[in-house]
Amino acid sequence: MTTPTETSLYRTLSLGSEPMHRRRFMVVDEEIPGNFRFGLLLEELDILAEQTALAYVRRFYPEGRVVTAAIDNILARHVVDVDRDIVMHARINHVGRSSLEVGIRVEHAGDPATHIASCYFTMVARGGEAASESIPLPPLEYLDELERQRADKAIAGREEYRRQQASLREPPSREEYEMLDRLHRAQEESGFSGHPAGRLVADAWERMYPEQEYVPQRIFGGYLIRRAYELSAICSELVAPDRSIVAAVNRINFFHPVRLGDKLHFTSRVVYTNESFVCVEASIERISRDRTASALSNSCLFTFVNVDRELNHRPVPPIYPATYREDARYLEAYRSYQAIAGHYRML
Repeated sequence: MTTPTETSLYRTLSLGSEPMHRRRFMVVDEEIPGNFRFGLLLEELDILAEQTALAYVRRFYPEGRVVTAAIDNILARHVVDVDRDIVMHARINHVGRSSLEVGIRVEHAGDPATHIASCYFTMVARGGEAASESIPLPPLEYLDELERQRADKAIAGREEYRRQQASLREPPSREEYEMLDRLHRAQEESGFSGHPAGRLVADAWERMYPEQEYVPQRIFGGYLIRRAYELSAICSELVAPDRSIVAAVNRINFFHPVRLGDKLHFTSRVVYTNESFVCVEASIERISRDRTASALSNSCLFTFVNVDRELNHRPVPPIYPATYREDARYLEAYRSYQAIAGHYRML
């Protein structure tokens, strides 16, 4: 059997020593704190998670493949310094019937190291023609208490996600109803000049070409989430008056694969704000080349924080949902925000 330690992979982004590589990860050509393209990091993390999971799967299925099913709670613990190398350490924490949880620790090297974020990817092993069938995997062997704790945390995280998804379908509590009611009543007052949620939307279209092929006839998921993140960052600026940087990736789900020739419709919406934080929901709809099929490929929820040039938090205005669907998005983001609100105070 294989231990989690034996699945470890490391990768370094040499930002400190390679000027051209560093420039690729810069948002603007200025020396300001937090000048870092987080969307590109998401793409690199997805590549590393895929490589880590694939190395394990191919011990047992030489022709096997893996796909990303979900990304859970990436919490930004420190702002990235684009002048320092970034080290990514990946390891498989738990193996289910055909799924694997890959944990990745992201940090600036040094003594002491700076912990940037911890990330958790759920990957699924695939086989058969067109890599469309789930394949069973042998479990890991845990030799010490820390490895067992990580495995237990992975299992508990799945159960917590199921509970959260169930709670999102629950009707509003009395407190939540009163919150939404206040927002609706405010819009009925004369001279209302707030930010209607329905206007805080950005979208984009893109076609998938052969050069973007990652596995046969399919597009790399890391590219898709980078594009979704970048559009969401732009969307957050519709309400953030200063500078918007990432605070958390609340959740990214992968529902349907994107294929060559598909048209993609990226849509980002500001769905909730509180103090200096902005929650943006993003979705990717795929439309087949012959236009006979369409499906939701990905859904994402990102949280950004509005800061000044020195990274001091700056307030953002409230937004006002007006329709049933906008209320539902607002409430879902509100509940997700509350679940990790304590972390935001650390930023």
